[in-house]
Amino acid sequence: MKVKSTAIPVGRPRAFDIDEALSRALEVFWCKGYEGASLSDLTEAMGINRPSLYAAFGNKESLFRKALDRYETGPAAFCRAALEAPTAREVAERLLLGAADAQTTPGRPHGCLAVRAALSCGSEADPLRRELMSRQAAGQKALRQRLERAKTEGDLPPGTDPADLARYLSAVMQGMSILASGGANREELRRLAKTALRAWPGK
Repeated sequence: MKVKSTAIPVGRPRAFDIDEALSRALEVFWCKGYEGASLSDLTEAMGINRPSLYAAFGNKESLFRKALDRYETGPAAFCRAALEAPTAREVAERLLLGAADAQTTPGRPHGCLAVRAALSCGSEADPLRRELMSRQAAGQKALRQRLERAKTEGDLPPGTDPADLARYLSAVMQGMSILASGGANREELRRLAKTALRAWPGK
């Protein structure tokens, strides 16, 4: 006599690659911003349905935060790497030229995801706008601290204000993002970066 199994079935594995789905969501947010990206846009690009999206990533806001994390460790990873440059001047060069290249990569949306998203966030997405501002402030703080170290080491003139210099670099990079989103090409942004570097304080 055949005995029927009473074992509890193992949960079905997800039928999609989470990393790949997150990369596709990142592209959608990068193109359309947070509010401009509908759930239909996201699920279609990710190749999943809404229940699968919720199960794997939580809600849309949670998915956007995960996409931001992926962006910071992927296309925008040059920002953190630039802080390891041996001189303050090289830090600035790697940031500005890196931004010019990253914001005009063929096959990707142009501009910076964080800048584009912050500019397009309405009142309903205020918590995300605050988070974007917080992440931007953290990046600027890390840059300021690197420039403070450079000043202490004599790599910047005594009268230099590291906070002002960090704000200057951040403002140029944000401006480059807006130009890239409007159609500026890589060569134009690299020329702008080199022009901005001419204002770098000499010893």
